[in-house]
Amino acid sequence: MDKIKESPDIVRLIPRRKGGLKRLLFSRAGFFIILILVQVMLVAVIYEYFMKVELLALFQGVFLILMLIYLFNTDMDSSAKLTWCGLFMFFPVPTALLLLFTQLDVGHRKEKKRLSELVGESKKLVMQDPMTLIKQEIIDSGTADLSFYLNRSGRFPIFENTQVKFFPLGEDKFSAMIPQLKAAKDFIFMEYFIIDEGLMWGNILNILIEKAAQGVDVRVMYDGMCEISTLTHNYPQLLEKHGIKCKAFSRIRPFISTSYNYRDHRKILVIDGKVAFNGGVNLADEYINRIERFGHWKDTAIMLKGAAVQSFTLMFLQMWNMTEEKPSWEECRLSFPADSSDGFVMPYCDAPLDGEKVGECVYMDMLYRSISYIHIMTPYLILDNELEAALKYAAMRGVEVKIILPGIPDKMSAYSLAKTHYKSLMKAGVKIYEYTPGFVHAKVFVSDDEKAVVGTINLDYRSLYHHFECATYLYRTSCISEIEQDFQQTLKKCRRVTKESVRNEKLSIKIRGRILKLFAPLM
Repeated sequence: MDKIKESPDIVRLIPRRKGGLKRLLFSRAGFFIILILVQVMLVAVIYEYFMKVELLALFQGVFLILMLIYLFNTDMDSSAKLTWCGLFMFFPVPTALLLLFTQLDVGHRKEKKRLSELVGESKKLVMQDPMTLIKQEIIDSGTADLSFYLNRSGRFPIFENTQVKFFPLGEDKFSAMIPQLKAAKDFIFMEYFIIDEGLMWGNILNILIEKAAQGVDVRVMYDGMCEISTLTHNYPQLLEKHGIKCKAFSRIRPFISTSYNYRDHRKILVIDGKVAFNGGVNLADEYINRIERFGHWKDTAIMLKGAAVQSFTLMFLQMWNMTEEKPSWEECRLSFPADSSDGFVMPYCDAPLDGEKVGECVYMDMLYRSISYIHIMTPYLILDNELEAALKYAAMRGVEVKIILPGIPDKMSAYSLAKTHYKSLMKAGVKIYEYTPGFVHAKVFVSDDEKAVVGTINLDYRSLYHHFECATYLYRTSCISEIEQDFQQTLKKCRRVTKESVRNEKLSIKIRGRILKLFAPLM
């Protein structure tokens, strides 16, 4: 891609930030963090005071037994149950109180109810073509079964009349976004985990302001954690001055709540119901290699044109309407089929509030149904027992399983935890590679030259259990060969993980990984 130069008229709504730590300490977010710490200290002081009462020992013992019985009767993942048991050994009462707090889901029950209502209300807006589901190739491949499962938690039809374009880098997606945004006539919907001011967002924001002035319905939603890392708390108001509707999902508040556990990790752009973008690329300059943070940033994305765009429109509106008094769904009724297409496309999403592990189940379905190979790119490898077993089983029955991970990590904790899985996976025949030029942020599964998933879902507990996520399942689309080709090209820039390299790993990384594995399901 030709580099897009930063022009002097790029809009910046907040001044360039200096002194990251100082800025955080004296910011609204920093004030909230201090208040939360005060609450934690207050609970600790109260606990220490009551621990001096002799009768508390009897109460503590009975309470812990009851909590353990409660723990093993929840539908929690077995790995998480073991983690909680480990914590009970060292910090019995605080752990019991924390478990009770998380299970009661303080601060998020209202959101659960609201999302359930919205999903139920909007299910019939995007309908499945029954003729597609009865096609023999859909039935034989198991894709029809997968669609049936996905529709338990939402409406995720399989579409035929949709064109798909694959982008092997964030720069490629950015270049494709610009003309599509400029062509918008009716609406632009954007939902991203991270937005940060710079070249990428500046160019996009210029277009959004121009389009809003022309009467285009422009809506922007980002995760509330951006208030700590990249944006100011009043950023929605700054955008609204330019005619752009804006929301921060689950904003930072000065009280302890389980709502902080659930983040909006989706990356969705929908334009006029005609075009949609999905993948791992956020709206910040490191994602297009304009700035370097962890070496070369390897990411992927796709663009859809046609009927399947309806699903992403629906996903966006379900999240947008969470805080709307009167939900509106008019944009979901638009449909612009592509002139020509090949293969089948099924966008889907995952929410932590419905009790379904949709993202993990789709990945495991691909692993269990793969015949020749399954190739994976992921930034993190923090696996539960089920997913690790599925990877090992695929390799042990003769499927070529290859995983590409970062060579330069963004988080040492995640990097160390990933390495704790290497030995077990390699023993089963899984081949692991590390991307030497830098950081892999792509979330890609490709299998047997027939199936692929490109989206936002990582192989870690955060993505699979706690985040709002989305992805696109592809079956026999022509771009699958490009996805596999990109995997092979990326593989050439990787080092193979061997028994020797695992054995000779730094002691500090080994120790860190083994200690953190105790807490992995809670990270």
